[in-house]
Formats: sequence, C-alpha cells, structure tokens
Amino acid sequence: MPSTIAPLGFGPLLRQWRTARRMSQQQLAIESEVSTRHISYVENGKSSPSREMVLILASALDLPLRERNSLLSSAGFAPVYRETDLSEPEMLPVRHAFDTILSHHEPYPAIVLNRGWDLVQMNNAFMRLFAFFLVPPFDPIVGQNVMHSLFHPQGVRPHVQNWEEVAGFLIDRLYRESITELETSESRRLLDALLAYPGVPSRMTEFDLSAAPRVCVTVNLEKNDTRLQLFSTLTTLGTPIDVTAQELRIESYFPADEVTGEWLRKAAASAAN
Repeated sequence: MPSTIAPLGFGPLLRQWRTARRMSQQQLAIESEVSTRHISYVENGKSSPSREMVLILASALDLPLRERNSLLSSAGFAPVYRETDLSEPEMLPVRHAFDTILSHHEPYPAIVLNRGWDLVQMNNAFMRLFAFFLVPPFDPIVGQNVMHSLFHPQGVRPHVQNWEEVAGFLIDRLYRESITELETSESRRLLDALLAYPGVPSRMTEFDLSAAPRVCVTVNLEKNDTRLQLFSTLTTLGTPIDVTAQELRIESYFPADEVTGEWLRKAAASAAN
C-alpha cells in the first residue's frame, strides 16, 4: 500500500514555522505577549491553545492566510479564511480589478500569477510577446508557468541573451522566499525543479544571504533581428481576507529602451488592424 505522511500536530507545526521564521521561543513569546513557558508548553503538547491564541501566534509569525488555516486545523479548529475560486461571484471585484489593470497596461505585457508562478490571466500584449518567441509544439509546463518557461529548454530560455543573469536573479529570489517557509512549501519544490534543469550552473545552488538582493533585472530577448529589453514589477492586493486573493499577484512588464517600446506599440497597432 502507498505510504502517506500524517499531518503534523499543532506543536510540531508551530515549531517548524518558528524555526523557519528564525525566531526563538522568547522572541515569539514577546511578539505574542505570552510567556516563554507557554510557547514551550504548546510546542511540546503539554498545553492546548485556544482558537484565539492560534490566530495570535499565526499573526506573530506573519503567516500567509493559507498557513493560518492549516495551523488552526492542526489545533482542531475550523479554518477562518475562505479560499474562493476566482470564477465565483464573490470574486467579481477582484476579477474586475485584474481586467482593468491588465487592459490599462496595454500595449505593454502584464499577467496574473498564483503563488506557484502559474499563469492565471494575461493581457493581449503578453499573448503577442509569448506567441512571437514561442512556437508550438512545446512542453505544456512552458505555457503554464513563467518560471518553467524561463528555465525549460523549450521555453524562452534560448532567446534570453543574458539568461544566466536572469536565472540567477530569480533563483536568488525564490531561495530568499523559501527560507522563511516550510521544507514542503511550494516555493521550495519549484526551486528544486528549476535547479534540476539541464545546463543550470552549479554555482546557482550557492546562496549568499549577506549580499543585498537586486531590485530588478533587465531581460534581453532576441529572435532573428528583433532585440527587446524588458523589466517587470510585481503587485499584490492590499489587505486581502481571502486565501486566493492574497496569493494572486500581477506582473507588469515595461520596456527598458525606446526600441522595445516602439516594437510593442507597433505590435499592438498591427493586431488592431
């Protein structure tokens, strides 16, 4: 029979998150305004936390809403935060916001991503850019996930002239995100998958956290005589109380030079005719 991994109880799960957040029991106690002994007792199973205490601890650890629900479930309580599918009527304001932002960003590319960097929505400019650099057939993961698209040999990787620079920037970002998460987190699984692609330099597995992370990197794309330079920004929804809404983000691309801006504007004008 296939083996299954039993879910962690509240104490071990709390300890894992505290360790991932680089917090001592004393630090967590101070942030939660409880005694260090109480933190020790709940971690060791000598004391059962109330629902309110679980939420206080989750807030002190700055956990995402999904993980706060998991912490509540491990303590025997029902989840507090909803996870609503984006297609549901309740999410109409969110869909409208995404539609508005993406359409107003034309003729420049913009996409909506989930927490695993999967494509959820894209504007026409991104579709045009994607179609220009990627010609089917290609592995489905290339069209589903922007990280895999950059690392997969069938993705945009052959067209990125400064691929090692861009890949190193993204690997560093993913690693910095993953070290404050559990070993089983989606960020860590994605990081492992990207590093396993052929041709990824071994030095990308060596991380220097003492170095300040770069704010952004310019992606230099080239196909035949077309050379484009783009950089991007990430935007999240403010103060969401829904798991889905918190995990969605918008990546907006901007031209890094006038040549790229002109190419994007001409591509939009050509598509409109």
